[in-house]
Amino acid sequence: MSCNLREQTLSALRDNAFGNINKAKLNVEIYLHNPVGIGEHSDVLGAIQDQLDIIAREEERIDMIDKHFNDHHHEVSAATYKAQEHRYD
Repeated sequence: MSCNLREQTLSALRDNAFGNINKAKLNVEIYLHNPVGIGEHSDVLGAIQDQLDIIAREEERIDMIDKHFNDHHHEVSAATYKAQEHRYD
């Protein structure tokens, strides 16, 4: 059972990171398509950079989980995520 809890925990951490990536990507798309519609962000480029930083941090987190805590047969790396990201477009 503890092994299942371990896998569930790692899966939840990955899912959270993937969700944060998707949220940041959507924010970037909103900024790109309607920058004047975001009243509290007068620095659109800075706001986009903040979202890109979130994506980079979360991809690094996924890679770290897979490198240090994942069994070889359960690997879902940021590279794998990048290959699958078209599912959300």
